[in-house]
Amino acid sequence: MALFKKNKIKNSNYISSKESRNISKENRRITNEIEKRRNRKNIPREEYITQMKDPNNVVEFDDLHTYFFTDIGTVKAVDGVSFNIPTGKTVGVVGESGCGKSVTSLSLMQLVQRPQGQIVGGSIRFNTGEEVYDIAKTPTSEMQKLRGNMISMIFQEPMTSLNPVFRIGVQLDEVTQLHNMDMTKDKVKQRSLEMLELVGIANSEGVYKMYPHELSGGMRQRVMIAMGLACSPRLIIADEPTTALDVTIQAQILELLRSLKDKINSSIMLITHDLGVIAGMADFVVVMYAGRVVERGTVEEIFKNPSHPYTIGLMNSKPTVGKKVDRLYSIPGKVPNPVNMPNHCYFYDRCDKRMDVCKSKYPEEIYLTPTHGVSCFLYDEKKGELENGR
Repeated sequence: MALFKKNKIKNSNYISSKESRNISKENRRITNEIEKRRNRKNIPREEYITQMKDPNNVVEFDDLHTYFFTDIGTVKAVDGVSFNIPTGKTVGVVGESGCGKSVTSLSLMQLVQRPQGQIVGGSIRFNTGEEVYDIAKTPTSEMQKLRGNMISMIFQEPMTSLNPVFRIGVQLDEVTQLHNMDMTKDKVKQRSLEMLELVGIANSEGVYKMYPHELSGGMRQRVMIAMGLACSPRLIIADEPTTALDVTIQAQILELLRSLKDKINSSIMLITHDLGVIAGMADFVVVMYAGRVVERGTVEEIFKNPSHPYTIGLMNSKPTVGKKVDRLYSIPGKVPNPVNMPNHCYFYDRCDKRMDVCKSKYPEEIYLTPTHGVSCFLYDEKKGELENGR
C-alpha cells in the first residue's frame, strides 16, 4: 500500500491549495493506472475465474480494500474486510453510518462510483454454482451478466431507486428482458405480474400500470423486492430494506424476505443499523467499524457473548423491553477522520477498556470459538490458551 502514502496529510482540518493540487495530481495518476488495467480489451478468463476456499459459500470477501481518492486525501472506506456468506444463509452487517457497510456491498456489485472510488486490493469470490468469479478483477462486460441476474440489490430508498417517469411494469419488464433476450413481451409481462403477486401485491395488474408516486412506501419497497428477485438470484443484498417504513410494514417486508429466500434458495446480505432486525433475520453477524470488521460470528454468539467493546456499546445503546432508563446509552467520542486513520486500534479514543498496547498497532483477529472472531487486545490471553490447547 506504499502507493498511497503521498495522500496522507499532516493536518486534516486545513489543507492548502498547493497540497490539494498535489493530491489531485497523484490521485489522477493512481486512478488512471487502475482504469487502464480495468479497461483492457479481451481480458483472459484465467485472470478473474478462480476457486472458492469453501465451496459451501456463495461469497467470500478476502482482505478487501476499497478507497475513494478525494482532493483532500484518500478515504479508506473499506480497509481489509474479510468475511463469508454461506449458501442459503442470511449474514447481517451492522455498524454506525460511515463504517463501510454499503461500500462493501457496492464493491460486490461493482457499483462504486469510478474513477474516484476503486477496489485497490483483495478479492471478492462469487460462486455462481458453475464458476467462481473474482469480482474485483471481473471486466464490466462479464459483470453485466451477473449483476441483476446472479446478484441483486434492494436499495435503501425505493422512491429514489424507482424512475418516476416510467410505469412500474416498464421497470419490472426491463430487468427480465435484460437477462432473458429470447423471452417474448407477453412472457416478460407474465413474469412481472407473477413477481408482483409473489411479494404480496394483490392488485398486480393495476400496480403494473401505475407510476411510483401512486404507491405507498411499503408498496414501492415490495416492487423493489420484486425487481430484485425477478431472475431468482443466488445472492440478495438488502441495504436497509425497512428504512422509513411503519413498524407493521417493516415486519411484513422482513417476513417476506425470509420466506422468499427459502422459496428460491438464495442467500441474503442484510445491511442495517437495527439490531432487532439482525436478531430476527440473520444466521451470522458481521460488526464493522471505520472500514474494518471488528467482530463476527453466529447470531447467538454475538448477542449472547458480545466481545468487542464496540459491539458491547451497540448492544447497550438499544432499548430493552421492561427496563426503564432515563436516557439511552450512547458510545462517547467520534469516529476517526477517514482521510488520516491512526496506525493503531481505530476504536482506541472511544473505548472504556483501552490499554497501552492498544496504541501500539492494530489488533489481529482472535477466534474465541471456531466461528466467533474478534479484533481486540483484550483476548490475547485467550489466543495463547487456544494455541496451547491445539
